[in-house]
Amino acid sequence: METSIGKKVRFGIIGIGNMGSSHAESLIGNIAGATLTAVSDVRQERLDWAAGALPESVKRYADPKELMRSGEVDAVLIATPHYDHPTLAMEAFQYGLHVLIEKPAGVYTKAVRQMNEAAAKAAESGLVFGIMYNQRTNPLYRKLRDLIQSGELGEIRRTNWIITNWYRSQSYYDSGGWRATWEGEGGGVLLNQDPHQLDLWQWTTGMMPKRVRAFCSFGKTRNIEVEDDVTAYVEYENGATGLFVTTVGEAPGTNRFEISGDNGKIVVEDDTLTFWRLRTPEPEFNATYKGGFGQPECWKCEIPVESGSGGQHEGILRNFTNAILHREPLIAPGEEGIHGLTLSNAMHLSSWTDGWVELPIDEDAYLEKLNERIKQSTFVKKTGTEATLNVSGTH
Repeated sequence: METSIGKKVRFGIIGIGNMGSSHAESLIGNIAGATLTAVSDVRQERLDWAAGALPESVKRYADPKELMRSGEVDAVLIATPHYDHPTLAMEAFQYGLHVLIEKPAGVYTKAVRQMNEAAAKAAESGLVFGIMYNQRTNPLYRKLRDLIQSGELGEIRRTNWIITNWYRSQSYYDSGGWRATWEGEGGGVLLNQDPHQLDLWQWTTGMMPKRVRAFCSFGKTRNIEVEDDVTAYVEYENGATGLFVTTVGEAPGTNRFEISGDNGKIVVEDDTLTFWRLRTPEPEFNATYKGGFGQPECWKCEIPVESGSGGQHEGILRNFTNAILHREPLIAPGEEGIHGLTLSNAMHLSSWTDGWVELPIDEDAYLEKLNERIKQSTFVKKTGTEATLNVSGTH
């Protein structure tokens, strides 16, 4: 489907809960070349919200398929619970619509792979497929990726990300019956909070592990049935190793990403990027130094980074709109959502089987184990009134 330059992209949002309502507000006048023309939600109270909060011209639908076939939209932004992302995306492609999905790409990679295959066919007709990986717009991570991909760090030897500042109280989980359940969300901190870090981990380094060993705790600090505390160890093809530590129950938390290579190490913490740069690459120093206890001379370099946090969600919306109108390269192609999800699926499967998981994972084995947990669940979640929360500042 070709879109003529100069035309506005008519967006429909499917799911106007926490993130969907935020995106709706962004699309009302904030994104050049885009306009919000329709929304859909299965909950009448959210459609009532839309009637009062959005312009009268925005159509409202209880059934997402009605929105898709309405003729009112050129593109859909899917912001529903995770399980529905692949199914709705594939349906939207069938209606000839461009698709932007919220993270994560889905719950299990088998469905996401099917979505990617449908997207590849849709691309032949000019349809655009993106994912809301807004942290890819952050100048900090863009600079980190540039330093690594340009070879400044040399060959990577170790990655280490401690991301424990995802604090969530019990009231957060009680705000929705689908949250933090195997059937409703398909996972916990790995599926809800960490998709950005799991994406950035492999996007900035350009590396996926060859195998994973993870230890997940389920309901350790919160009254939920899914994982709320994770420690994972990974090994890469080149012999490098990595560690990923995350939780929702720690305060104050830490967000520190450290990557070591032949030429030193880079640390991302407190919105700064520090390159501890070796004057002589470690392999060269090791091969030539004869003094025993010496080590390479090291310079602490504070790497300049553009101010601000980048365009974030609105940056992805602008880029996606420009990709449709002007064929601008996507910052976050939808097909790439499978990489971070592969990591979280591997961590779950490793913990469930108490062993190593080789990548690519056995997708059928993962789905079987997930369905077992759904079927065997006896967890009864006590919630109050369903609530739509303010997501500003939550990344």
